Amino acid sequence: MAVALAWALAWNLAGSPAWAAALQTPAGAAGRTPAAAATAEPAEWCRVVRVVDGDTLCVDRAGTVEKLRLLSVDTEERLAGRTDRGPNEPETVFGEECALWARDFFAAQGSPEGPARVGLLFPGGVERRDVYGRLLCHAILADGRDFNLLLVELGKSPYYTKYGHSLVRHDAFVAAQERAREGHLGIWNPASNAAATPGAPEARRPYDRLLPWWEARAEAIDSFRARHTEDPRRNVDAEDPDALAAAAGTGTVHVFGAPLRVFEERDGSLTVLFSAPDRERALRALVPAARRSAFEVHELRDTTQPFHQNYVWVSGRVRAAPPDSRPGFQLDLEQPEQWSPAGPRPRLPERDR
Repeated sequence: MAVALAWALAWNLAGSPAWAAALQTPAGAAGRTPAAAATAEPAEWCRVVRVVDGDTLCVDRAGTVEKLRLLSVDTEERLAGRTDRGPNEPETVFGEECALWARDFFAAQGSPEGPARVGLLFPGGVERRDVYGRLLCHAILADGRDFNLLLVELGKSPYYTKYGHSLVRHDAFVAAQERAREGHLGIWNPASNAAATPGAPEARRPYDRLLPWWEARAEAIDSFRARHTEDPRRNVDAEDPDALAAAAGTGTVHVFGAPLRVFEERDGSLTVLFSAPDRERALRALVPAARRSAFEVHELRDTTQPFHQNYVWVSGRVRAAPPDSRPGFQLDLEQPEQWSPAGPRPRLPERDR
């Protein structure tokens, strides 16, 4: 979909020419809009009250327990016995080990005066939340280190670019991941998650496929950031309902977004529902039955699948949905030129091409 900075002390503040993962989750437009220059200090300091796993913490924020989702990282899932995990996010032994390591790490950061404290750093100093209500941020340690970056340096997490490059630490994350891979640390160690008995079942996350897929998405987000900066009124985010409302009725605009589902309507037309934090204010692109064949070249349903370029541009006139229709916004697609990929195809391993 990005992030933080707190360290005049420990590390150089390196801005990214790309822009970042403001969403470490499909949180929406706020993460894709270019942020203001980041401040050099955390916005505030909070006590850690619980470590959920490697990339999720609970903190006491002025008497309220807040859950933090750490940006630009995505540690493996711990062993919880869930059956709804897909092959791209399996529960792994290393995920469990990472969660336990994080718990012990923050326990050791505490003192006789109380639990560990972390500084909350928000991209551009602006608070954002994901669709689950979690604060998106970097956790800065008492000694000035960025815990998010530390996870990548130690091989506990990949540099997670599915929702964009880091807004302020892109170069540092790239370098940290390269060092971890060269050193075969953590997830980059072939022995991690290997079955103790040869041939026995094992769960491994397919990073050789995930990394190029995430990078292709990040490059698409970069294209939006550049175009939005140049003309924010004509280049809008499908996950920003206020921008869609402002664009409605103003003429042709270019909307950036990720199709969530493609629906077959009873009259033979197609409806493409775009991802949005609020389904009641989502964008729907409408393809009339008579024009469906013209859009086959775009393989609309592929854009909703893993390992494809999921971000697209759609151009046309945005309007508020009529009262007798589904709520939100609509855009009519008559010509295939109104639809185009927003970034490259993922550069998958040879076996997947």
